[in-house]
Amino acid sequence: MDVPPDPDKVRGARRNFDALLDAARVVFAAEGAGASLEGIARRAGVNIATLYRNFPTRQHLFEAVYSDEVEALARMAADLDDLAPWDALEAWLRQFVSYATTKKAVYDAIAHREEMFVRGRDMIHAAGRPLLERAQHAGTARDDVTFDDVLFLVNGVSGANFVQDAQRDRVLAMALDGIRPRLQLPA
Repeated sequence: MDVPPDPDKVRGARRNFDALLDAARVVFAAEGAGASLEGIARRAGVNIATLYRNFPTRQHLFEAVYSDEVEALARMAADLDDLAPWDALEAWLRQFVSYATTKKAVYDAIAHREEMFVRGRDMIHAAGRPLLERAQHAGTARDDVTFDDVLFLVNGVSGANFVQDAQRDRVLAMALDGIRPRLQLPA
């Protein structure tokens, strides 16, 4: 007879898994794909054996971090219905910058996984495009902008090597201003 899993152990394992993903996201974004796995485990508050039990190879960890980021973007888009159209789009795009930073850190390590990127791109478009369209319908985003235009713009910002987060935030705010409708000045 199978013994049901201990709920406390299941919760603890899930906490460790989530802590490892969070730590890997931060460490890879700061140090790149070559970051120390021991450092990731230490930041997550677990030992290296726990890391390897969850992610047998560095590649498994890269893929899990990437997939988790894409899924978080999709979930976030679904949770923004209560915000005004522009506020929802802006909040999602700010989160997208975080995703793009992580993706940049692990891209080379998982670039051979084209199907993973296609699935991720499709999820991102399905999540973000309706936010742009909602803002366009409300008149708070330009009608002549496509979702791909917005992604190129925000990817450009996220790809720069900013000295400080505050500088990145200012540049992102300037870029987002370019998505807003143009002011019509009186003639």
